[in-house]
Amino acid sequence: MSKPVVLLFEPIHSQAVELLAQHAEVRMADSLEPEYLLNNVSEVQGIIIRANGKVDRGLMEASPNLKVIARHGTGVEAIDLYAAQELGIKVVNTPEANVESVAEQCLGMMIILAKRILQADRDLRNGDWDSRYRLTGVELLGKTLGVVGIGRIGYRVAELCHRGLHMPVLYYDIVSNPEAEQGLGAVRVELEQLLETSDFVSIHLPLVPATREIINAQALNRMKSSAFLINSSRGAVVDQAALILALQHGTIAGAGLDVYASEPLPANNPLLQLENVVVTPHMAAHTEEALLRMAMIVEDVIAVLEGDEPKNPVLAG
Repeated sequence: MSKPVVLLFEPIHSQAVELLAQHAEVRMADSLEPEYLLNNVSEVQGIIIRANGKVDRGLMEASPNLKVIARHGTGVEAIDLYAAQELGIKVVNTPEANVESVAEQCLGMMIILAKRILQADRDLRNGDWDSRYRLTGVELLGKTLGVVGIGRIGYRVAELCHRGLHMPVLYYDIVSNPEAEQGLGAVRVELEQLLETSDFVSIHLPLVPATREIINAQALNRMKSSAFLINSSRGAVVDQAALILALQHGTIAGAGLDVYASEPLPANNPLLQLENVVVTPHMAAHTEEALLRMAMIVEDVIAVLEGDEPKNPVLAG
């Protein structure tokens, strides 16, 4: 009996591929262009998607045998959930796999910005020892952290900052978080108050219509001129043009960005010319440990293909 076919949109950790290959025929997409995918999914029973590509209704309908769509990571905005539900296709993801890696990167960006580490590094490499007299940073100890969206990652960022650096925590979310309030002393406030009060604002929101460009020019103007913005969620939750202006004009002190309105970030983007910005190429989750945990979404793919229930369903199909 032939094995079911699982299509990988992008490479995943080799240990996970080895496990999947014991249960399925693993195929790697040569292209993520829609035309190529439509012509190569007729036999596919499982799809594993990472950060790139889309699984829309057309692709699902071109895959009559499709049983499961797996997201290597958390966000499922590239998957048409309504179509999947209508067609009885299970959707699964790894909601906890990258929590630690992303949270640590957020804290790292705060420290790099506050201590002006990148600027000092560049100056010293250029022979400018005297930059030590010009580059004065600030401490994080006791500064106020504002968390916009306090899900798993937002909570872990708050925990690291509060327990490690005694930072008071404010949070904005559509629902309250009793665990954060009781365990970290976090206070739920409106977004406007959070922006006006926080020294560091860390964004952890899914991209949905209500969150698109929620951090716009008006929001940035509410922030302290000494405050830093960190975004490791989705680029489009921030109005990037407004952010660039705010950084250029000193409306805020700086920003740490792992995600962008358009990816990959164009080489001529003004963000790349600003000294008060730390930029990384959407890789906050890319630690050895997290990549393996995310790749083990194959366990849920195997479960569905063999008629069992997955551990982390987004949709039950």
